[in-house]
Formats: sequence, structure tokens, C-alpha cells
Amino acid sequence: MEGGPFRYHLELTPEQLKITHTALRSLLDDFGHDEPEIHRIIHALLDKLPDEHAIRAIRIGEDGAPAPVVDISRPGAERPDPPEGPPPPGAVPPGAVPPGDDSAA
Repeated sequence: MEGGPFRYHLELTPEQLKITHTALRSLLDDFGHDEPEIHRIIHALLDKLPDEHAIRAIRIGEDGAPAPVVDISRPGAERPDPPEGPPPPGAVPPGAVPPGDDSAA
């Protein structure tokens, strides 16, 4: 299995998705041609995200208003199966508060 036995599932808001996409594109531009493995991994991540048109349609809240909801699902995309076996050290289950995170208090 590529990348090891563990896979992670992230739930992102449309705004978070846009920021993630932008950050990955920026990383792709920053790394030189002498780092093909980094380019391969970034391209693999970008391939998992909605297409450029869908990303452009996401508007980060203007005038303090929340961003509109945009359907960014990919046709035919399936969620990966959850990992088998114990979670990796330090993994935080979905919805759980990481240790030392007092923001939920």
C-alpha cells in the first residue's frame, strides 16, 4: 500500500479545501525540478481534490458572511476503507480533541 498501512480521512469545509488546494499548488511551484518525489506526492494529493473549476467556485467569506455551500464532491469518488489494525501513535479519532488542545474547554 502506498505511503504505509495507514490512511487518513479529513473532512474539510469548502474554505479549508480551497486553502489546502492553494497551499499544495504553492508547494508545487516552490520545489525545484530536482525533487521529483515531492512533485509526485503533491500531484497525487491534488488528484484527490476536486477539479480547478470547483475550487475556483469556492468563495471565502466576503464581508464577514460565511462562504456559500458548494457541491465539491467528485462523481464516483468513494471514501477509502478505514485502516485495519490499531491507529498510529498520536492519532486522534474524528471529533476527538487532541491532547493539550484547550480550545474545546
